[in-house]
Amino acid sequence: MVDDPDETVICDPPLCGDCGTDLSGVPVASTTRRQVTDVIVPPPPRVTEYLIFTRVCPCCATAQTGPVPAGVPARAQYGPGVLARAAELLCGHYLPVARATGLMASMLGVAVSTGFMAGVRARAARLLEISFLPRVRELLRKVGVLHVDETPARADGALGYVHVAATEFLTAMHTGGRSKADIDAGQVLPGYTGTIVRDGYAGYVHLIDAHHAWCGAHLIRDLAAFHRADPDAQMWAAAMANTLTDAHHRAGAARAAGHDTLDPEVLLGIRRRYRGALYAGISDNRDRAGPLARDAHTLARRFRDHEDMILRFVVDLAVPWTNNQAERDVRPVKIQQRTSGGCWRTLAGLADFAVVASYLSTATKWGLGSYDVLTQLFTAGAWLPPAAAPC
Repeated sequence: MVDDPDETVICDPPLCGDCGTDLSGVPVASTTRRQVTDVIVPPPPRVTEYLIFTRVCPCCATAQTGPVPAGVPARAQYGPGVLARAAELLCGHYLPVARATGLMASMLGVAVSTGFMAGVRARAARLLEISFLPRVRELLRKVGVLHVDETPARADGALGYVHVAATEFLTAMHTGGRSKADIDAGQVLPGYTGTIVRDGYAGYVHLIDAHHAWCGAHLIRDLAAFHRADPDAQMWAAAMANTLTDAHHRAGAARAAGHDTLDPEVLLGIRRRYRGALYAGISDNRDRAGPLARDAHTLARRFRDHEDMILRFVVDLAVPWTNNQAERDVRPVKIQQRTSGGCWRTLAGLADFAVVASYLSTATKWGLGSYDVLTQLFTAGAWLPPAAAPC
């Protein structure tokens, strides 16, 4: 309930319901408050007209025209508030262009076309490519731990991918295929020397300047699937999952206690359990027939070959156990795809969405509102994160 309602309606009994006595002038014995919060019909858009006067100098006969604000280049245009709402509906609330166009009319009283809406998204992306994306890429290249991921996205009848590089306070997405060149096109990962937290996709192996950490959540899901399929034959999978989960809890406790590393004896114990589980997986499945045993053998060898990457989170406590950060930051792409019938109409629209969504994601991480930073984008220019993280 609010302390200063816009309207107050008095509900006063005029007569006594038992004897019919007139109650006007009788002191109020008690007051009970009830409130209804409702919306009003949107007012018509506010139109500002600029009358541009031209005067002829009586001394030199030259014509002088009054100065026009920078945001009024044409005879008729929409202001930054309309542009910000349009971009917010498309890239902040993940609505298809047609539905967002309808909402502009019904909720804001602004009748625009679907072409206008798509044009606003493209205009926002071009503005962000000037200053925001270079700034975020610069900051991401300097952080110690970087989360990366990719997700498929259909556009114009073809399958593409949206790539993300992110931290707790920064997000940069770009589109392309799934090759090394497409991964590098984001201009963040080439030459990066920190730690990359990722899934098991082999497309990142060319990034040899960086340390790599394998997402523990992905591994746990793989292990659980094998153990469920054959609990008796795949006991090693449960042992490995328990080892990783226990290591995660120990790393979290050490981090919470302010430690930079685990106790050497604890780390040694984790490695022993880890190797015992993986070698059991290799030996138990080496001579078994069938696709399950073959795939389990492959998974166990993966744990053997990538031990350093999988256990990075217990060696360096600055490295998280999962890649949840990147998965959360790329999720809007999946939401937008579902609401848009499973695909984007054009590849350009997908690319523009990725750029604007990066801006809104980063601003949200810094506690800023989407409408505010979009309004700034269309007036003074893009908001820029002041640092890789708050001081």
